[in-house]
Amino acid sequence: MSDMTGTKATHLEQHCVRRGLAYTRFDYSGHGQSSGKFADGTIGQWTQDALAILDEVATGPQILVGSSMGGWISLLAALARPDRTKGLIGIAAAPDFTEDLMWAQFSEAQKQTIEEKGALIEPTDYGDDPYTITRALIHDGRNHLLLRDTIDLNIPVRLVQGMEDADVPWQTALKLAEKLSSQDVEIQFIKSGDHRLSKPAELDAITRHIDVLAGCAPA
Repeated sequence: MSDMTGTKATHLEQHCVRRGLAYTRFDYSGHGQSSGKFADGTIGQWTQDALAILDEVATGPQILVGSSMGGWISLLAALARPDRTKGLIGIAAAPDFTEDLMWAQFSEAQKQTIEEKGALIEPTDYGDDPYTITRALIHDGRNHLLLRDTIDLNIPVRLVQGMEDADVPWQTALKLAEKLSSQDVEIQFIKSGDHRLSKPAELDAITRHIDVLAGCAPA
């Protein structure tokens, strides 16, 4: 439920401006300034949003940067547009989270609520509004699972992962690296990093990877 006015998105924009790089940030439907309701969204819908930005807004080869759910979306977008994707940076990337980090962790009572009532409303540490986890989100997520097989991407991938992340276990980054077919995959673990990875040193770690993949790393 984060949006394009968040710390990471705006920090990356400022960095790209300094480097003379084009930069695009956007809100998925139901997020931030975009229309729609969050509860109506699914992984498939949000992937289509990302593809629309690639197809209709951005030009030329892109480095896709996605945080948490955005890491999953960026992988799906790269698979759908391999000719447009030069590299990928996942920040606490959470592929398959609807199945592995939600459904698999729910109690039988929570699962029953989702299946029978269509949604489960859960509190969150990341804002005042609770999460609405819908049956459509869970069911659609199963159509986009990636960690069950090889992920056929042969581009540079950089994964930045906090080891104090309470939402996405750091082992997820290892599993993702293993599943990627690319041989150019690096994981940067930040021992004290949490899920946000928004501290100055953590933001600098992300932008260093952008510089390298964009070919503008300072001497």
